[in-house]
Amino acid sequence: MRRNRRGSRVSIACGATVVVLGPLIWLWQASLLPGTYSAMDMGYADYGGGPAVSAMTHGGHGQHATAQRGVNALTADPRRTADVAVTLTARKEAFRLASGRVVDGYTLNGRSPGPDIRATAGQLVQVRLVNESVPEGVTLHWHGVDVPNAEDGVAGVTQDAVGVGEEHAYRFVADQAGTFWYHSHQVSHEQVRGGLLGAVVVTPAEQAAEVVDMAALVHLYGGARTVNGREDDVQVEVPPGKRARVRVINTDNAPMSAWVAGAPFRLVAVDGTDLNGPTPVHDTGVLVTAGGRADIEVIMPEDDSPVRVHLGGPSAVVLGSTSYDAPPVRRPTTTLDLLSYGTKAPLGFAQDRPDRRFEYAIGRRPGFLDGHPGLWWTVNGHLFPDVPMFVVSEGDVVRMRISNHSGEVHPMHLHGHHAVVLGRNGVSSVGSPWWVDSLDVGDGESYDIAFVADNPGIWLDHCHNLPHASEGLIAHLMYEGVTTPFVLGGTAGNEPE
Repeated sequence: MRRNRRGSRVSIACGATVVVLGPLIWLWQASLLPGTYSAMDMGYADYGGGPAVSAMTHGGHGQHATAQRGVNALTADPRRTADVAVTLTARKEAFRLASGRVVDGYTLNGRSPGPDIRATAGQLVQVRLVNESVPEGVTLHWHGVDVPNAEDGVAGVTQDAVGVGEEHAYRFVADQAGTFWYHSHQVSHEQVRGGLLGAVVVTPAEQAAEVVDMAALVHLYGGARTVNGREDDVQVEVPPGKRARVRVINTDNAPMSAWVAGAPFRLVAVDGTDLNGPTPVHDTGVLVTAGGRADIEVIMPEDDSPVRVHLGGPSAVVLGSTSYDAPPVRRPTTTLDLLSYGTKAPLGFAQDRPDRRFEYAIGRRPGFLDGHPGLWWTVNGHLFPDVPMFVVSEGDVVRMRISNHSGEVHPMHLHGHHAVVLGRNGVSSVGSPWWVDSLDVGDGESYDIAFVADNPGIWLDHCHNLPHASEGLIAHLMYEGVTTPFVLGGTAGNEPE
């Protein structure tokens, strides 16, 4: 009798163990990613209320397929001669900042940040990327430049990572004047932090000669905040009464504030798009989200006093002529609200009659990501890779609501497009059209945005706090009829995040 009771207890314990561990083992196994898979196999198709027509034959999404184009066919005119030609050689190596600090990271042409790439609107830019010694491979993504899809630089989606001893050429027409940047999109959460990045500036064909124009790329190297690779102030000569345009580029994973001491300023552009009717402000900060850009214009005081443009802390760009003695001031308590800044103007499309409506709801919950237990980000309640593929047709007007209930801020970045902000938390925009490619979405916030689907391809739509992207905060925007021959993993070791 005792043996039977003991055996019964053992059986009950084993059964309870199976009941508890069985689902966990199934969830663990279901989360494992194959060594090679296509982005088109990921998750599920979301047609946003539009027709369920797709070329995603790998994953079986869509009711019927249309004529297909590979992403590698979506290029600039191959017959056109480049107006701007640059070679960038990538290396994994230790390098020295201007301050003397040694950084064990990555360089482009022996330096970090890499060389500024400058073009005039309408010019064709050609960049030859050579990988001399980056063992994981490397790519270049043109952040904010709405390039043809083949030039987007996303390993495993639009190209293979460029291995050691290999090279790859990017060609695109810089048809939008503005401030942009470039960075690796292979193991990006490590390579960008380590220095594989640089500024891109596209100026109008008829930019006023009297404007002093400079890029201010902000990056943290091992916790040290730098501006154009310098830990101290960057001094720029600007005569009294002249205008200066400081192109602020935030390359880090968190939002930063920029503010001006010594003169009023105007915020003249965001994410490479000019604002309409910006007015002078003072004692006000400008939030620059991770990956975002803000062009600040200052008219220098006639009394020849210097102006300090703070960039997230004590480091700054100091504008002056005979003196650069502009001590730091505290960050203002007021932040410029772009929902009401500037003057309203037509958008050029019918945002109130969209062809597709999508939800991009960001959350967080426990689970497994590629076999690893943790507290992971979710998209519409789903853990990566079971994330939405937002499907559109060329010419569609698209509306999307991005909401965040995850406990942290997320800088959301859509590749290949600029979207206009229609409202925040149900409050409509009444100022200048506010076009973004990188949008700071705080915890508890929601944004309504809209854009025209006018750049065919398969595009990432992800958090630009790059460790968050590597933790699953990724979705894709895909055009009907577009496929990719590239795969994640595989012999090229493609790992975009």
